[in-house]
Amino acid sequence: MSWLLQFCAARAAFATMFTAYSAALPLLKQEWGMSAGEAGLVQSAYHVGFLVSLFVIGFLSDRFGARRTYLLSSVVAVLSALLFAFFANDFVSALLLYGLTGLCSGGSYTPGLALVSQQHGVQKQGRALGFYLAAASLGYAIGLLVVSAMIPLAGWRGAFVVTALGPVLGAMLGFWALRGVPNIVHPTPVGHGALSGLREVIHNKPAMLSIWGYTFHAWELLGMWAWLPAFLAAAAVATGSLDAQAVSLAATLAALTYLVAVAGSVAGGSLSDRWGRTTVTLVLALSSLVCSFVFGWMIGLPLWMVLVMAVLYNLTGVADSSIHSTTLTELVAPRSLGAAYSLRSVLGFGAGAIAPWIFGLVLDWARANALTDSWAWGLAWATLGIGGALGPLAIWRLRQLPEAKKLAGGRR
Repeated sequence: MSWLLQFCAARAAFATMFTAYSAALPLLKQEWGMSAGEAGLVQSAYHVGFLVSLFVIGFLSDRFGARRTYLLSSVVAVLSALLFAFFANDFVSALLLYGLTGLCSGGSYTPGLALVSQQHGVQKQGRALGFYLAAASLGYAIGLLVVSAMIPLAGWRGAFVVTALGPVLGAMLGFWALRGVPNIVHPTPVGHGALSGLREVIHNKPAMLSIWGYTFHAWELLGMWAWLPAFLAAAAVATGSLDAQAVSLAATLAALTYLVAVAGSVAGGSLSDRWGRTTVTLVLALSSLVCSFVFGWMIGLPLWMVLVMAVLYNLTGVADSSIHSTTLTELVAPRSLGAAYSLRSVLGFGAGAIAPWIFGLVLDWARANALTDSWAWGLAWATLGIGGALGPLAIWRLRQLPEAKKLAGGRR
């Protein structure tokens, strides 16, 4: 448990940069003259970079070992975070540099999942992976709180610089936590290369259903994370707050929802160990879909009501993330797990890259057609629910297959 907490602390530190941009988004839109579509595209650039990173990193983990891959990628993650913090100054530079930050950030995710699985037995994998993914939510919350505190003191630039120190700390903690962990390279049959592992995963129907379930889950979750602070800022403005105050307040409120999500990730993984992977995933996925279709229409309601729904949304949206990751480890041979995570990353973060952009385009379209704020935000949030609705269908189909008996010691 001590090792897991150390490793989770490193993951939390790496995650602080993920929310820096979205927390400052209302101010950046105004200062850089961006439309909602352009603002969403910058966030999408991070996700595109991240998915490319994860695709490559997964194969590198299979080839060279998760520990070695994790440590080497930590260094480039630090450099990219500092470049974004100091040199992003308009739409184009932010698009390129935030995309680069995403490109260099995958090393703390896919190899990290493999290392946690390596260090824990099957009976406790769901809980352990829940802690690891919960650490990311904690890092997101810390990033938001840093931005909230720093904007009044040093503006968005100062906030970016301070959050960029998170990956520096994460690299140091990662090197310390892994000092005694072996670098394991799983043996592969003769002629079984990266493409062989990928073909093996593609022909594994249960694994592909799990991957598709994660893909549509990512559409909803990453879209929500990209636009939640901006929506809370708009909700604060609607209640009479000034713009700068609203941005700071929104970042703080969004951080509170992420802190609750920390418990959600651990609870989701632990419940799936006890009640079954697909059962708990379906309950959580359907709950978050309800939030997607309701949340946007709440603009103009008392801020406390919006916050309660935001907490529920983040909680149910993230709680099944650890379950998706655990499910895949139980359906794929260890020698191909990196390839499976790579494919899942391309599809999942590809969907997550498109979702914030589509959200912004719908928001721009609604405002261009003089729709009310309620209609504009309501329709934009509904795009996340429409895409996310396919996730539970894939998981339900997985539940019907005989291979589902491999999950959670037979509890599906």
